[in-house]
Formats: sequence, structure tokens, C-alpha cells
Amino acid sequence: MDIFRRHISLLAAAALTAAFSSCATTVSDGVDHNLSAATATYAAKGEKTTPPTTEAPTEATTEHKKSAEHLRGNIYDCKGRLLMTTKYEEGETPRRISADEYAVPFANILTDMSEGYDTVFSEQLREDNPTPCDKDDTIGQSIQLTIDGEVQKAIYNYMQSMNIVGSVVVMRTDGSLMSQVSYPSYDPNAVADQSYDEKLAWGDCGNKAFQNCEPGSCFKIMSEVIADKHGVYSLYDEGEWSFDGTSIVNWDHDTGYGYPMERSLQSAFINSSNIFFAKAFDQIGKEAVLADLEEMFKFCSGIECDFGTMNNNVEIYCDDDLRRTAFGQSYVLTCPIYLAALGREAVFGDMVRPFVLKCTVDTTDPASVTGSGSKPLDVVASIPQEYRKGLLDGMLGVVDHLSVSVPAGYTLYAKTGTAETWKDDFLYITGCLKNDSDDGNGSYIDYSSYGGKGSYIIVMQIQNPAAHGFSFASESAWYYQGIMDIVAGK
Repeated sequence: MDIFRRHISLLAAAALTAAFSSCATTVSDGVDHNLSAATATYAAKGEKTTPPTTEAPTEATTEHKKSAEHLRGNIYDCKGRLLMTTKYEEGETPRRISADEYAVPFANILTDMSEGYDTVFSEQLREDNPTPCDKDDTIGQSIQLTIDGEVQKAIYNYMQSMNIVGSVVVMRTDGSLMSQVSYPSYDPNAVADQSYDEKLAWGDCGNKAFQNCEPGSCFKIMSEVIADKHGVYSLYDEGEWSFDGTSIVNWDHDTGYGYPMERSLQSAFINSSNIFFAKAFDQIGKEAVLADLEEMFKFCSGIECDFGTMNNNVEIYCDDDLRRTAFGQSYVLTCPIYLAALGREAVFGDMVRPFVLKCTVDTTDPASVTGSGSKPLDVVASIPQEYRKGLLDGMLGVVDHLSVSVPAGYTLYAKTGTAETWKDDFLYITGCLKNDSDDGNGSYIDYSSYGGKGSYIIVMQIQNPAAHGFSFASESAWYYQGIMDIVAGK
């Protein structure tokens, strides 16, 4: 492996300004200059937006104002709880105010400082409200999100109490995000300057759920399907594979666990063999791997969502890159929201586009819906039917090795992942708490009855495993249990 080139890549990621290409092949300088997704968390189509300037109210006119002249309306959660509003008085600069009980849990996904939904949906929030909110017709219409404020708050408080630095994403089967939590966060009402702040957006209090990092063995959800498609069902696994002056090892290579052995595909997935999948990708070849990643998982091109574009990264310059790609290392980068979409596809067969905009509502009467939100159940990729059962059986096998208790009426499918990142090891559990009566095709006008019918895709990312004494993701299963209990209880 070219150590200098990998070092440059890691430094670029550490600066959070790298512009990696999706499904890139070798380029002259080893860097792709076409994308800037890594520096644009919440910009539409991956482009960084300038936070809107706040305008003071102007005098009343006899007609509705143009949307650019309106102050932004309110933001509500999926059940109509107020999350954010505008406070203004004559002669003073208007301020966006977050509801106290939701301020900190939502800060890094809502505020202008973090380039959150308030920035992303600024145009909608400044549109004419059907009913003037005051004599000057100052305030625009409001929006309702798919996120449940109480679930968001409960998960944040749980992560705080357990010191889980990282993120948790909960997605419903229609693609709507139920929660998108990152710990730690900050009190937005205590910040004087409400303009975009790069340190808040990308520092310790940033939105980790929408930041790209190496996914580790959660990538093997895709690798398993690709191996199945190409008929790779059995390979020699020696626990440590040495080649070209380097080596790939399995997590348990030094435990004496039956090595060497002839390993099956199912065993490789359940026991998370790096060597099996590295050899499988080596056998399948770069072009076929990249084609399958795009065709079946839309991993190589951006997925445009209402909150921004998910731009994954995979670059293959040599055989070693291809082999390490198979277990989510080398130049592979993705975010927890994508892993949630992937978890949904793994269990139900189709990847649907994640979204957060439920609808627009009248600011004077938030129960009155004025416009539709984003399209639910919008399929962007699918696993062919013949490759689904092996993956599901493997995910059930992973759960058999986790110390979790699944609520009655549900079945848990999961994959764990331990990723070596430029910062530290990150731990992931990507799972679907599937309602036994859910076929994944349910459509919901609201989510008041979802708990009795729907399933939950839950991704937990832990960025400080050393603080808990964890070396592998499976050791964090008890924390995942706590997240499941919160979600299933709501």
C-alpha cells in the first residue's frame, strides 16, 4: 500500500475538507477535486449554502409580502410540538428561539449555526402563511418534521447519561427519520451570533449522523450480497493473510479459533471475517464490485434527500484498496443515515430515500396542513429477490451472538462493525427492529399509530469506545438495548 498517499488522505479527512469522488478510480494527483460534500453537511445537492440574513419587520402592506421579506415561521415535530420559533420586537434584531426542553437535543440538526433544517428549509419557512400572523404580516408559514421530539430528547439524555459520544439514527420503514441524535450538543439559545459556525457544525458538537467516516464491517451487508451474486460461497481463511509486504487479519485471528479453515459465506458474515470478503472482492474484481455497489445499493452516486445529499466515497487504486474495501476500510466513507437506509434495504429488500419534511402547516393553526412534505417509500435501490434470504439469515446469526432482549412482536436483524478511522476506532450496530406484521409497504398520514404497526431501523455509532473499555462493537450491545427500549416504548 502506498503509505504516503494514504497519509495524505487521512490528513484531508481530519481537516474535514476533503473532496472525495464516489467510485473514483486512479487520478493523477490521488485527489478528486469535483465534490465538496465533506464541507457541506446540510446543503441541497451537496453544495454549501450561505445562512440567510435575518431581516427586521417592515411596515404592513395591503398585499402579502414576498417570501424573502418574511421572517421564518415555526418548526414542529411530527406530533405538533413546537421546536423553534422567531422572537422579535420593534427596534430589535429578530432571533430564532428553540423550545427549552428540545433546544440541546435538536441544536446540531436544526440551527443556522450548525447549518441545520432551519437553513435547509429557509425558503419554505419564508413563504406566505395562508393567514397573516400579525397586522404587519411578518411571519412566513411553518413546517412539520418527521422527527419525534420526545424520542429525540430521550435518546439524547440516554447518550448523555452513558457518555456515548457519537450518533443514533432511527428511521421508519417509509424512509422518514424518527430521530437523528448526536452527542454532545450545545444550547442554541445561549449563542449570541446565530450565523453559521464551522466549529459548531463540524467540531465536537457537530451532527455526526450526517458526517462521513469509515463504516467498518457494517459494509459487509453489501459485501455479502455481492459475494452471493457472484457465487462466492466458500473460501480458505487462515486468520491472517499476508501479501505484498502487508497483511489483513480477522478480529479473532490470535484466539486460536480453528484457523486455518474452509469458511462459508454465512460463517464469514456472522463471524465477520475480513479475510473472506477481501478474497471475495479480489476474485470478483474492481469493475464488478463498483458496478454492484451502485446498482444494488446506490453507493457510488449521491442520494439527494430533502435535508441534503448523501455522498458516499469509495476509491480503489490498487489490489490492497479493493480487498480492504470489502470490510469498509481503505477509502470507504459513509454516514450513519446512509447505514440506516442500508439496514432498511437489507431487511425489506428496497432502499428508500430518507427524509425529514412531513408537511407545511399554517403558523396560526399548526393543525392545519397547507402543503405536502417529501415522498415516502421512494425506492432508490433494491437487492434482487434471490440474494435476500442469505443476508437475512446472516443478520439473524449476528443477533444470536449479541446479549440483547428483543421486545415481543418484533424480530431483530443486525450487523456490527468496528472501524479504524483517522480519529480513533468507531463502533457501529446497524439493525432493524422489525415488527412481525410489517411488510415494509405501510404509508402513514401521521405517525400516531406507527408504534403498533411499523418497524424501526436503528443505527448506533460510538466514537469513544475506549472510555467504555470496548474493543469491538458487539461489546456495546447493552447500549443498543437501551436505545431499542426507548424507541419501542414510544
